[in-house]
Amino acid sequence: MRLGVIDVGSNTVHLLVVDAHPGASPVPFHSQRSVLRLMRYLDDDGAIVEEGVARIVEAIRECAETAREIGVDDLISTATSAIREAANGEAVLERVTRETGIVLQVLSGEDEARITMLAVRRWLGWSAGEILLFDIGGGSFEIAQGADEYPDVQVSLPLGAGRSTINYLAEDPPSREAVSRLRAHARAEFSRVRSELFADRPRPKRVVGTSKTIRSLARLVGGPSDPVTGDLAQLHYVGLREWEPSLREMPGAVREYLPGITPERGYQIMAGAVVLRTAMKVFEVDTLTISPWALREGIVLRYIDALDGRGAEPVRDFSAAGA
Repeated sequence: MRLGVIDVGSNTVHLLVVDAHPGASPVPFHSQRSVLRLMRYLDDDGAIVEEGVARIVEAIRECAETAREIGVDDLISTATSAIREAANGEAVLERVTRETGIVLQVLSGEDEARITMLAVRRWLGWSAGEILLFDIGGGSFEIAQGADEYPDVQVSLPLGAGRSTINYLAEDPPSREAVSRLRAHARAEFSRVRSELFADRPRPKRVVGTSKTIRSLARLVGGPSDPVTGDLAQLHYVGLREWEPSLREMPGAVREYLPGITPERGYQIMAGAVVLRTAMKVFEVDTLTISPWALREGIVLRYIDALDGRGAEPVRDFSAAGA
């Protein structure tokens, strides 16, 4: 079957179309994205302003039209932190449905962590053992850990690359003092959740990073994955630490020309580097393995897992209870 996933994130609206069936790896058929950077469209009350809402609607309409032209068998549409945490989020959801016919399912941060862990586990396999997962979005930073397909503990923090840029590093390029304030805030948050939620977990066998921000930093710091051997890209703490001063001195318009950094990430990659390095420091991580599968692939996997040989309707409950 041909399945489409529309993912409305803080940075992009992304359509992924795959060919999939139970027992097989989903095969990508089509991918398209519209750059939003919704954090730029929040007013002082945390509501998405009209220009931002209009961009969301138009991007979703384009994705829906493409999915219809391709002829997908089913289309799953989700939204994450940008709409989830917006003061006018419910109104935005209603307008999207009214103007595009698409009903967005809003995922909680914990949902994101659990579904992403499923994708990572399927990609790496059971031999990866206990996995600690870092996932940086535009609005939130998810951390999860466990030895199974779904984590035993997960948390979502408002430390996404876009949100951290707007709140702490709005000056371009940022000052040393601004970077220090972001680092101190991130260190306090990561230290708190590690002591409260992760203190009793065993030391992970593999620490994994997902998301475009982490993949971009891995490409910049450590190079791409090996197309011949299939070895996954890695990101080393030492390399990230060495790159950070250079990133800090560059304006966003220059960063986007660096290897692996796309135009929509240039402005916020500095904040992503700061919060990721801080998380690695607090959790005592020297090296991250980069997983190419993340949330969207996890959504696809949940869908096809819920199908049986008779073509039963898939489970659409993304809550913890539905896992």
